[in-house]
Amino acid sequence: MNYLITGGAGFVGSHLAELLLADGGNVTIIDDLSTGSIENVEHLKTNPRFAYRVDTIFNEPLTAELVDGADVVFHLAAAVGVTLIVESPVRTIETNISGTEIVLKHAAKKKRKVVLTSSSEVYGKSSHVPFKEEDDMVFGPTTRARWSYACSKAIDEFLALSYWKEKRMPVVVARLFNTVGPRQTGRYGMVVPRFVRQALDGGPITVFGDGKQSRCFAYVGDVVEGLRKLAVSDQAVGSVFNVGSSEEITIQELAEKVRSKVNPKVRIEYIPYDKAYEEGFEDMRRRVPDLGRIAAAIGYTPTKNIDQILDLVIQDLSRNPRRG
Repeated sequence: MNYLITGGAGFVGSHLAELLLADGGNVTIIDDLSTGSIENVEHLKTNPRFAYRVDTIFNEPLTAELVDGADVVFHLAAAVGVTLIVESPVRTIETNISGTEIVLKHAAKKKRKVVLTSSSEVYGKSSHVPFKEEDDMVFGPTTRARWSYACSKAIDEFLALSYWKEKRMPVVVARLFNTVGPRQTGRYGMVVPRFVRQALDGGPITVFGDGKQSRCFAYVGDVVEGLRKLAVSDQAVGSVFNVGSSEEITIQELAEKVRSKVNPKVRIEYIPYDKAYEEGFEDMRRRVPDLGRIAAAIGYTPTKNIDQILDLVIQDLSRNPRRG
């Protein structure tokens, strides 16, 4: 099988490339390195079945060529991280919507299968927990840049599913929930590597908001295995799947776990959202996926709990002082 991964030098993309190569596939990635890093795939360069292009998916002739040579396209290229989204809403909207449109348009010409990675953000401010794929979306006002990402990913989903309904181009939508693990950086607001790096550096660990908001953190190895299985499942075509973990933890509890594992002496500091991001910033209080659909389709079951994931992240960031 020939695979193309857009955003393949990113945290999730690099782990996916590694998995597909280990499974015997031929993997090509394209990444403009705006948030990804060539270091993430350095160890793959010697593999004759691996190829990479440092370029943007907005280079349409190149994207068309790469899509044409693939059996399956994993579209991961997107603006990522709350910090980046708040600071660069134009980039967020243009990258997510226009980039996805380019990939789908060229995949449709040869009916290439596309696995589109979406986000738990599309559930917005919904309080109907756990989130099910058919639940309503509840977004905040357009005056809050924070919701531009959620809306842009929702449009990506509408567009992908429309290509399936109208043009019969096979697509699968995967909504990722807080994926974490080795190689992830906290540079763009990802909370686990940020907490770990802060603890390793002597603190303080900075919690945004009151810390009572909760999340479910999924191990990147479980997530990419889920993406791989969704790509080969006929049952998955034309459907949306939550991909993540259902183990819930508050951000305050997360900070305390990191502190106890890395350095019990570091201080935990609470910073209001208005200071951390922007005035009027809104956040989800809980973000818990219902994993029933993906479990029924491909037998998906998370293999690592939060303590195991944290141990792996701590080990990775301890060995790589520049990361995180």
